[in-house]
Amino acid sequence: MTAPIVPAVESVAAPPALQAAIASDANGSPITPTNIAHRGGPVNPSAAALVARFGTAIVRTDVTWGETTLFVTNAALHDIVRWLHDEPSERYDYLVDVTAVEYRDADRPIEVVWHLRALAHRRFLRLKVELPKRAVLSVASIMDIYSGADWLERECYDMFGIRFEGHPDLRRLLLWETYKEGYPLRKDFPLRGRFSRAEQLKQALAADPEARYSMEELSIADAFDSLPEDMKKRLAERAERHDVDDAVGE
Repeated sequence: MTAPIVPAVESVAAPPALQAAIASDANGSPITPTNIAHRGGPVNPSAAALVARFGTAIVRTDVTWGETTLFVTNAALHDIVRWLHDEPSERYDYLVDVTAVEYRDADRPIEVVWHLRALAHRRFLRLKVELPKRAVLSVASIMDIYSGADWLERECYDMFGIRFEGHPDLRRLLLWETYKEGYPLRKDFPLRGRFSRAEQLKQALAADPEARYSMEELSIADAFDSLPEDMKKRLAERAERHDVDDAVGE
């Protein structure tokens, strides 16, 4: 029996600007770059495209350890992310993370950070918005662009107190909804918390566990009742086996 003939896939060369930003071997295949300078180096081609499109909304560009960071204005952030996602020449289709950084310097702004990847173009881009500590800590939600921003924005709100305007369900994620001690990753948060251990335990026990989940997640748990009886029986038997295994292990 002869093996099926698989047609050869024609390779498409990357644009010159993109080739300059990707480390390649002798055959032009991408490789992990080495000996990267701490500061400077090739800039992600998306930076020039953003400056041409949004002008002064791009505050400055930094390249650190081979990664391009763009500081952008708060007002333009949502439009910039939308363009990076929708523009055919960019197509940043993967939201890696949403986080924040607070420095010990009291006068240095808090930085809200977005990590974006364009998988087809092998590009990584970091966006930052600076928020003065004494001002309202608020930025636009990008959940209407990336649904994966849901929990990422909630975690950032939970830990730093940054509000993501337009988020449909902005609640604490890691801590209970009635948590009153503040935001644990802020520099002014005391190491042992602001309340006694007894008060912390009291608040935790008084918390409503269902407040930690969205209605969609609760509906998945409630859907067990609508499963066929044979499937319910199999799931119950599996749970019993796990309980027995756990008891033996103890």
